[in-house]
Amino acid sequence: MVPESGGASYRAVSLAIAVATAGALPAFLTGGLAVQIQEELHFGAAALGLAVALFFLSSAATSALMGRLVERIGASRGMRLAAAVSALSLLGVALLARSWPALVVCLVLGGLANAVSHPAANLSLAREIPPGRLGLSFGIKQAALPAATLLAGLAVPLVAVTFGWRWAFVGGATLALLVALLVPRRKERGAERVAEEDRRGDAPILPLAVLALGIGLGSTAATPLGAFIVNSAVEEGMRVEAAGLLLATGSACSIAVRVVFGYLADMMSGGRLRLVAGMLAAGVAGFLMLAVGSGALFVAGALVAFGAGWGWPGLFNFAVVKTSPGAPAAATGITQTGASSGAAFGPLLFGAVVEAASYEAAWIVSAAAALAALAAILTGRALLLGGLPPSLRRG
Repeated sequence: MVPESGGASYRAVSLAIAVATAGALPAFLTGGLAVQIQEELHFGAAALGLAVALFFLSSAATSALMGRLVERIGASRGMRLAAAVSALSLLGVALLARSWPALVVCLVLGGLANAVSHPAANLSLAREIPPGRLGLSFGIKQAALPAATLLAGLAVPLVAVTFGWRWAFVGGATLALLVALLVPRRKERGAERVAEEDRRGDAPILPLAVLALGIGLGSTAATPLGAFIVNSAVEEGMRVEAAGLLLATGSACSIAVRVVFGYLADMMSGGRLRLVAGMLAAGVAGFLMLAVGSGALFVAGALVAFGAGWGWPGLFNFAVVKTSPGAPAAATGITQTGASSGAAFGPLLFGAVVEAASYEAAWIVSAAAALAALAAILTGRALLLGGLPPSLRRG
């Protein structure tokens, strides 16, 4: 399922996927190769979690600034910059990471690349994809982010075990550099002028800040799924093999939901943020099922949490872009601040609750965060619609 508007649309979606994947690769490769990295650099699980969290905090701290930078330099230059900086980060890990602080410095650099990648990819889709297929394109782009996890997983048996973990980062740097080279060097249609056109109808800062809080809380609730669902399932008595299959099935469910709901969003005249809130409400139920259930109820809760509780980011970004047509990169740069903050804070909070109490308590915390995200997104939507002209009041 890809946009049906010719080769240009296919290329735009493919490049958006590739750039978003390249931007996330430093963090996911570090997680996938953690065993080998920790053994050589001599640090523990807490230090690993902090290193990855600092990647996302770096991204969160600079996302709004990078979104405005992308508006000035254009989508193509922004995508090339993101992929090139990610390649530099990956190569830095391979060549320079001889200690935990050195690894962190390289990951912080990678966080800057991630901060550029999403606004640039979003701007490219907003400018290149016909309106009738834009929601589907955002769904595909967000669904493709697990490709970074897939590459990290493949790097363990194919590269790290045979040649060493540093060569896996060299391979990742090569892929990111290839992505940078594949982005066409075209003169965009007045990038600076387009960014200034029709700005009076764009969403004001306050609604975007509230929506950033909403996606941040939603990310806090959902990002622990990938990191902790296997261990939580084993705690409930599930075999390790079955728990791994549950993770894979849940991830596939999330990918499918993102694509399908992106397709449906193109047929909606409005109410997309309300739909996001509805998905989060279902996600609350999924997290509570994980907290209180076992056996079939736990499995059902995991699928609901993955599908509804973490299947909405593409729909959310599409809604933000639709309400900020004059500066989609700047708008999603602001909301990406929340997404990256949640990605950093969520696993740290979840792990702390598990250590202090239990997995059941941690899933309840995720449910509470998802409920708060729902409230923040509905509040942001109300503020958004109140400040927009009638032609754009369709969030």
